[in-house]
Amino acid sequence: MAEKENEQETNLIVITGMSGAGKTVAIQSFEDLGYYCVDNLPPTLLPKFLELMKDSTNNIHKVALVMDLRGREFFDSLFESLDTLSSEDWIKEHILFLDAKDEQLVSRYKETRRSHPLAVGDLPLKGIQQERKIMDELRGRSQRIIDTTNLKPKELREKILRAYTEGKQEIFSVNMLSFGFKYGIPIDADLVFDVRFLPNPHYVAHLQPLTGLNPDVSTYVFKWSDTQKFNEKVLDLLEFMLPQYKKEGKSQLVVAIGCTGGQHRSVALAEYFAKQLSTHYITHVSHRDIDKRKSH
Repeated sequence: MAEKENEQETNLIVITGMSGAGKTVAIQSFEDLGYYCVDNLPPTLLPKFLELMKDSTNNIHKVALVMDLRGREFFDSLFESLDTLSSEDWIKEHILFLDAKDEQLVSRYKETRRSHPLAVGDLPLKGIQQERKIMDELRGRSQRIIDTTNLKPKELREKILRAYTEGKQEIFSVNMLSFGFKYGIPIDADLVFDVRFLPNPHYVAHLQPLTGLNPDVSTYVFKWSDTQKFNEKVLDLLEFMLPQYKKEGKSQLVVAIGCTGGQHRSVALAEYFAKQLSTHYITHVSHRDIDKRKSH
């Protein structure tokens, strides 16, 4: 197997710690930072995973792995796997250990009504105490320990993003999505705007076969005073709301613009809003139903 050239070092974050301390929030945060993430990788599979990572055909240089007691039958091999990491000169390993006080972990288990993986059917505290003994050595080997006892998920996320964001990397993006109501509202939309009240190019003979990407269609859509007022009000709303969503900790916001069929008005407006917002945010635009007419 071809090996990677040592032009760029691969960063590997091993996320571990006490069950209930926030590893799910942590792995989601690293995913937002652009890491290739694997949840609950058995330590015995780490050497094989590293072998695949060495393949020069991949361009993955940031990896985050969760290893915890859900794979406790493999846990004894974790230290051997970590020793393997330290001997590799093409990879930089970093262990993030998440911890919390026993009382808080018990409270979290009660809230979720879940059983502790080491005390299924027994009191959560018993499993927590057993786990802490097992994890103690690994805790001492970690490069960073985060106590999540008094942290809400949002606060833990912010703490991880501050600690592991490289330079001035921008992690918040806006995804403008056009769609047709006749095909259903996108399930992943955060905000939905209905523009079916605007004049419809579908009823203009020479515009009907075109889409909102065509200048003639967009000119038709934007020439109406109602469109201009709508654009002004929506931009004003987004300029107020986007910083609030970013402050709340969202990594992306999906703004869906819907018309009847998803070919004309919604397409033109999604393109317009994406262009207007691109001066302050990373923006992406997609048109879910723009080609649906061709298949019907």
